[in-house]
Amino acid sequence: MEFEFWWLLGIPLFFSLGWIAARVDIRQLLSESRSLPRGYFKGLNFLLNDQPDRAIDSFIEIVQLDPETVELHFALGSLFRRRGETERAIRVHQNLLSRPDLPAEQYTHAMFELGQDYLKAGLLDRAEETFNQLLAGQYEAQARRALLEIYQREKEWARAIEAAKALQESGAGGRQKEIAQFYCEIAQDELVHTHPDAAMAMLDKALASDRHNVRATILMGDVYQANGELEKAVLSWRRVEQQSVPHVALVAQRLMDGYRKLERPQEGLNLLKGYLAEAPSIDLLEVVFKATLELDTVHAANQLVSDELRRTPTLLGLDKLLDARLMEAPPEVRPELSLVKNLVQGYAQKLARYQCSHCGFKARQFYWQCPGCSRWETYPPRRTEELNVMN
Repeated sequence: MEFEFWWLLGIPLFFSLGWIAARVDIRQLLSESRSLPRGYFKGLNFLLNDQPDRAIDSFIEIVQLDPETVELHFALGSLFRRRGETERAIRVHQNLLSRPDLPAEQYTHAMFELGQDYLKAGLLDRAEETFNQLLAGQYEAQARRALLEIYQREKEWARAIEAAKALQESGAGGRQKEIAQFYCEIAQDELVHTHPDAAMAMLDKALASDRHNVRATILMGDVYQANGELEKAVLSWRRVEQQSVPHVALVAQRLMDGYRKLERPQEGLNLLKGYLAEAPSIDLLEVVFKATLELDTVHAANQLVSDELRRTPTLLGLDKLLDARLMEAPPEVRPELSLVKNLVQGYAQKLARYQCSHCGFKARQFYWQCPGCSRWETYPPRRTEELNVMN
């Protein structure tokens, strides 16, 4: 290929075209930045300097001067809601919805934000009404999740079941675990009102939804017990082992009491000792310890606790060992041993908590639904100190 002289003339031409294009882009950028309200930059500056109150004041000023700033309305409403100023958030989103020129997509967005405002404010009836209007459209899945949360808060378990099933059918993920728990809630209520047949029907549905649901199996045993069918009750509680061995601790006392009433206490004690060997637990140890004192000797109870403490060294276990030692100790040693026990017991009680695996909320008693984050089945059936030792 031969060199052409006019190629040299093309280089300055291309350079000039590039310079002109860059100038056009810069002018457009400057024009757009000048069109933004001054308060917008003030607000951003306040946010960057961790001054959210002054930032909000600046954004409010912009909204008042220029009502067309739709996206800023949304940002402002979200800020208010996060800060707990739900009344102001509601007014912002209601103001958007009152605009006749608001595009359909933004109208739907404003409806969804308003529903969240109502939910945060605890206005559950208004939130429910708002989310029901969003069941056909782009916010369908979010609206159904919000409705499910509302029904759980109101303890409307039948409606919660319908909402959870609708979520499943919409492709938003499986909800079998929650549905089973909702059936258990209804069953427990029926049992309280002495409707054992209705309770059993709900528990059958719970296990059909989630065959690993330990709570349903435990409640079935409670229903049999209420009907006077103690043998069936014991068999039901024993089935917990097949679902989750650690959860046996939750039915240990029921099992021991059941075997006593069936006049087979030693069989019950031997069963629980087997569970204890397979899945050590302070709650289970306590039941076995008391039963051993009743059916065997103080020395046997002492040895039992001593062996468990060597296997799983915890303050909670040491507290039980000191209980056993006090029973065998000579009178002159008991005051000092009692003092040590009281000190250990004080610290042990602080560790005797169940802890949610999702949010970390601690509680003295076991919950199927966490009071902190409202998640289901997030509490391990062991105390926090036991979990730390195992880890």
